[in-house]
Amino acid sequence: MKSYKVSIWKISVNRSARKPTYLVRWAVDGSPFHEVHKTKALADRFRAKLLRAADKGEPFGTVTGLPDSLRSGQAGLSFLELALKYLDHRWADASAKQRDSMTDSLATAVPALVKAMRGRPAPGTLRKALRSYLLAPPRGERERPDDIAAAVAWIEKASLPVAELLETSQVHALVDAVFRKLDGKPAASQTYRRRRAVVFNCLGYAVELGMLPSNPLSKVRRKRQSGHRPVQEVDRRVVVNPRQARELLAAVTYVGGWDRASGRRLRAFYGCLYYAAMRPGEVLGLRRSDCTLPGKGWGRIELAETRPTAGKAWTDSGEAHDRRGLKQRAAGEVRLVPIPPPLVRLLREHLDEFGTAKDGRLFASERGNVVAASSYSRVWKQARELALLPSQVSSVLAARPYDLRHAGVSQWLNSGVPAPEVAARAGHSVDVLLKIYAKCIDGQEAEMNERIMKGLGEDDRSEE
Repeated sequence: MKSYKVSIWKISVNRSARKPTYLVRWAVDGSPFHEVHKTKALADRFRAKLLRAADKGEPFGTVTGLPDSLRSGQAGLSFLELALKYLDHRWADASAKQRDSMTDSLATAVPALVKAMRGRPAPGTLRKALRSYLLAPPRGERERPDDIAAAVAWIEKASLPVAELLETSQVHALVDAVFRKLDGKPAASQTYRRRRAVVFNCLGYAVELGMLPSNPLSKVRRKRQSGHRPVQEVDRRVVVNPRQARELLAAVTYVGGWDRASGRRLRAFYGCLYYAAMRPGEVLGLRRSDCTLPGKGWGRIELAETRPTAGKAWTDSGEAHDRRGLKQRAAGEVRLVPIPPPLVRLLREHLDEFGTAKDGRLFASERGNVVAASSYSRVWKQARELALLPSQVSSVLAARPYDLRHAGVSQWLNSGVPAPEVAARAGHSVDVLLKIYAKCIDGQEAEMNERIMKGLGEDDRSEE
């Protein structure tokens, strides 16, 4: 906020220190400010600048205590300029998914800290201008439509200095913007946490640059809304049993176009999700050289690369799929996954019919490209309609291909495989594994009940 109510006092001398210092004191709208200088000449010069700004009728900030003419250097950077500096700082080392997340979060946050200016663009236009034209480098290379150019010009003028976040009301406005979607409704809890983390790191960078004394988000917490608590556990309703999984994999070969080739091409892909509990991006990056496929018995997969869907705007290569190492693992680290005979057979049959892409990948589109998420999701939808009962089709049972991974991990746990071994095969830590799949460990209720009764010195049969 700004105010024209400014009082500037005479310079005072602090003689308590070893060397005297000179204090310039002033007030803006009743709030006191001061600045210490080592010499009287420096203090006189700064006080003269304050007097000159007041004589010119400049408004003074109620947070910083300074007029616009004295907002220079890092302290004068706007929130938009901070966002641009932060993205330039992080871009080269960030994955495509992280780049997507950072631009999404900052495109949501930047419009929350702006002046009240005429001509504010519509929320959707302003967000598109930030996310697609202004924030992501390289900037200025794409031709901007008139509405986008106008939105960019507006936000560049309207963005307030980062120092405004020293005012708690501005921080609350920022948190509220991150919490909501464009239509004003609350965003999903995971979306809010992801956006808040990005903005928190951005403001942490401002602290490193000396723009803020501390991170203002550390002092503000949003009260959890009922119905919007973070949900990390897998919903056991999405988990198919082994029979249902086999029927779904069989149904895939009957869908996918007039010749059903696209369905058959993806059967082993879905098999990797279920039998090896792989992530879709890991399956898309799987190569023939990663697989040991004997004629009989168990095989093995050595996972080293993942190809997550990210979008052309966020990858260095300009491809829709990023190329990264394994999730939450050091560069070059490999995960070994033993695979059962049913998956070995599926992979051998897939290689016999479709071979590999030019770079050795097992799963590719008809043109040899990385299979798009929209393609394997479309085939999966058709397979569910064929393999499941009508009531199940309308339910959340195996609603996404990723749910096959949940089913695979749940099947291992329910078969009695120790949690550390399951975690190693699935690429989780043990604590995360048990937290996520706690509700999917089934079939032990009767055994646990019997143990409790024995501990009580009772016999279940006595009540029969």
